[in-house]
Amino acid sequence: MYVQSFGCPTNFADGEVIVGCLSESEFKVVSRVEDADILVYNTCAVKTPTENRMIKILKKAPNSKKVVVTGCLPLINFDRLKREVRFDGVVGPSSGARIVETIRKVERGEKVIDLRRGMKPSYNLPIIRRNRVTAILPISYGCLGRCSYCCVRFAREKLRSFTVDEIKRRMREDLKAGAKEVWLTSQDAGCYGRDIGTSLTSLLKEVVRVEEKFYIRVGMMNPNYAVKMLDDLIDVYKNERVYKFLHIPVQSGDDEVLKRMNRYYSVEDFKEVISSFRDEIPDITIATDIICGFPEESEEAFRNSIDLVREVKPDVLNISRFFPRPGTPALGMRQLPGWKIKERSRIMSELFREIRIEKNRPWLHWRGKILIDEKGKNGSWIGRNFAYKPIVIKGGKNLLGEFLTVQVKRVHPIYLYAETV
Repeated sequence: MYVQSFGCPTNFADGEVIVGCLSESEFKVVSRVEDADILVYNTCAVKTPTENRMIKILKKAPNSKKVVVTGCLPLINFDRLKREVRFDGVVGPSSGARIVETIRKVERGEKVIDLRRGMKPSYNLPIIRRNRVTAILPISYGCLGRCSYCCVRFAREKLRSFTVDEIKRRMREDLKAGAKEVWLTSQDAGCYGRDIGTSLTSLLKEVVRVEEKFYIRVGMMNPNYAVKMLDDLIDVYKNERVYKFLHIPVQSGDDEVLKRMNRYYSVEDFKEVISSFRDEIPDITIATDIICGFPEESEEAFRNSIDLVREVKPDVLNISRFFPRPGTPALGMRQLPGWKIKERSRIMSELFREIRIEKNRPWLHWRGKILIDEKGKNGSWIGRNFAYKPIVIKGGKNLLGEFLTVQVKRVHPIYLYAETV
């Protein structure tokens, strides 16, 4: 059995459950396509280029292998999947234990199509982590948004939150198993708990009390929720166990575009969140997202996005060209020509190249503690400091999971290079 996952942290968490369930059911999971009889692809289709990549990978599957497709693609664009790809089984995202049933049927020669929606895997299912140091812990599935460009909500659907007690129990299990970094992930962490009478800040206040040595990375949250709990959110972010890393996607610097996107906040709301965090936590790492070329985006609206990025100077900026997705309201809006969208993306990317080196320069000579959470290239290791800055060091032995004191010697646009002290 070969399993490969793509996309967001939630999808990778689902992939860890898939591998865990298959392994517990005595299927042998291998690391190479050549060694497997059945290939399981846990797909993503959030953007058109991503969907195209998934289709290309699926088409390359050897005819001698049976293919099972799971993840978001089947529920986002099943028509295309059915039209272009040879498969033996299809099962929707968060398949959990259903993947075992699907595989057994496929082994018997049956063709399986299971497009049930709204699944939420139990925390009681077995998992096998890709990285023993990092525990990817979904705190909820789905969201409360109705973004006019988003197709993921068709796959993940309405909000389903785990309780605070469930999350704390799962955290303790992960930490006991060796995790030292916990990613609290979801489609929108900001709306966590609104379906069960709690909130993200209530959750964070509880999980930071768990008695182990670890860091928490809080997942993406939308500005309309962050601004409503701003004081409490900043207060809990000050806890030493929470990475000073805030991922808050703005998507556009123009209020009219935000209205057409159904984003339910203003540019000023976004700026208030950023300025308030920076006032209280000056070294915080700010990550945000921008869509270039949304339907009917005027030159003035695009300039407003440029001006916002120039003013806010995020540490991380995820730039996306707009592509209309199946079933979304934005598909029926007046589209901009492809060349204009590409040009706006290029202009935004050039601006951010200047900003990211400017944001990294102040970290030169910084000295402090990092957690090694990833193996790098050519004998290097990647660690994270309190602000979740990627810091590369050289090391001959296995340093994964080590806490080290380092000093930054060189600054690069996307990472810092340091030496141990």
